[in-house]
Amino acid sequence: MSSTTPTPPQASLTERRKAETRMEIARAAAGLFVRHGLRATRAEDIAQAAGIAPRTFYRYFATKEEAVAPLYAAGARRWVEAVRAAPADASVLRALEHGVRHTLTPGAGVSASSWEWVRTLLRLAEANPSLRRVWAEVCQASERTLAEVLAARGTRTGTPGSDDNVAALPESRFAAAVASAAVRTALEVWAEGDGPVEGAGSPAELALRNLRALRDFPWEGVAGRCG
Repeated sequence: MSSTTPTPPQASLTERRKAETRMEIARAAAGLFVRHGLRATRAEDIAQAAGIAPRTFYRYFATKEEAVAPLYAAGARRWVEAVRAAPADASVLRALEHGVRHTLTPGAGVSASSWEWVRTLLRLAEANPSLRRVWAEVCQASERTLAEVLAARGTRTGTPGSDDNVAALPESRFAAAVASAAVRTALEVWAEGDGPVEGAGSPAELALRNLRALRDFPWEGVAGRCG
């Protein structure tokens, strides 16, 4: 007999409902931040917009800034999962490019109409230290997950230590940090300006441009220095 106790179905349902509530609050917070600004929005306003009591809001989030973390995290999760879903025989950089195209292209990850919300939320994060910390924490968590995805890809493709098999190196976390920085920087640079959501100057085009700059990066040499 297994000593592991199965998770009751009700527990899973409860967790799903909590996640849905967190996302509903996040959407309400984002809408208010975009329309009225961060400073003019109170936690009580977010609670009212989400149809919950203020005490319920604080059961899920400690501050109003933290309320948008689920939206930041959803985007980061889509990016990592798109990299995971890339063809198994693709090089690491090809897998990263696949992730960008399937996440930052309007209609694939985020609808075209929602990209202006993304721009505003990233601008707010740049201007507000508390919100910037939330964004940074989400990016860091995503980076750790991406390192696991790249390491797993490295065990399935190529010869460990080859340029196209960065993930197989012990420094897969470094590879994930470089890749994450390329995409994060593209998003932040795009948000600072008035670039389009598609085509030249878009988040996807900027991210792909950053990744292309890494094609000839001396991964093996870096691994040797880091080891």
